[in-house]
Amino acid sequence: MTATFRLETPAEPSGPVDQLPKPTVRKRAAARRGEARAGLAMATPAIVLLLAFLIVPVLLGFALSFTNARLISPEPLRFVGFDNFVRAFTFDPTFFRSAINTFAFAAVVVPVQAGFGLFLALLVNQKIRGVTAFRVIFFIPVVTSIVVVSILWKFMYQPDGLVNSFIDSITFGAWQGTAWLNNPSTALFAIIVLSIWQAVGFHMLIWLSGLQTIPEELYEAARMDGAGTWRQFKDVTWPCLRPTRIFVLITITIAALGLFVQIDVMTQGGPVDSTTTLVYHAVLTGYRQQQIGYGSALSLIFFVIVLVIALIQRHLTRDKD
Repeated sequence: MTATFRLETPAEPSGPVDQLPKPTVRKRAAARRGEARAGLAMATPAIVLLLAFLIVPVLLGFALSFTNARLISPEPLRFVGFDNFVRAFTFDPTFFRSAINTFAFAAVVVPVQAGFGLFLALLVNQKIRGVTAFRVIFFIPVVTSIVVVSILWKFMYQPDGLVNSFIDSITFGAWQGTAWLNNPSTALFAIIVLSIWQAVGFHMLIWLSGLQTIPEELYEAARMDGAGTWRQFKDVTWPCLRPTRIFVLITITIAALGLFVQIDVMTQGGPVDSTTTLVYHAVLTGYRQQQIGYGSALSLIFFVIVLVIALIQRHLTRDKD
């Protein structure tokens, strides 16, 4: 018979701290300090980037909005109070035009893009062959650089571009189209179409993820009650998509209000300020015209507008239960 010996390591004493031996208390305290230092070391890069590229620029922009700061100027930095804000609301017609364009863009893009994305999500949620290929096709514009997309659509919108050629073909020459980006009455509409086409695939995937979380048992119960396709959507699909609706609404609104790249690449705010937006006007004033103080004031006004809209959305979409 072979004897087996087992060596057991004494367990660390447990219990209230004031009843533990002093070496054990010191060991635990040292372990906690080591964990805290390790956590701080791992979080330090993110904290530094957050401070350098978010917190400090926001505070600096807030401070500069009350000064006459310029990038290159012989004049010394001087506190001007609310002069920049008064200038925006009284002496800057481009500010009002850019605000109108921004709200008009958002008013069209938010409902149309959300509705079209939901329609596409309902289509690609069907269990048919080849549906994955359609999901990829609809999502390709999202992963393509918005700068590249804007350049391509700028060529398409030219008088002899693809858009006018297509219109000429389907109308058999009855309508010749127009110079979409050079016409003040069509330039903003052209950018709206581009923006919806480019981003609808992203929100299609968001809607699709919401649709796939709805239990199939709910649809089976609705069908047993005699509900048709429309009633299933109205009584099952739409109520269950409430969290998804809120997320889609917020993301589209933020993206629409922050419109900049398409304007900068395709129209530079023209013609006759018909496509300038609040963000583009602030960037143009602050950096290209080197009026950092006034550009910061415009950015602060834009921040307040977005904050108010976000609070209104939060109030309207709150859980009333």
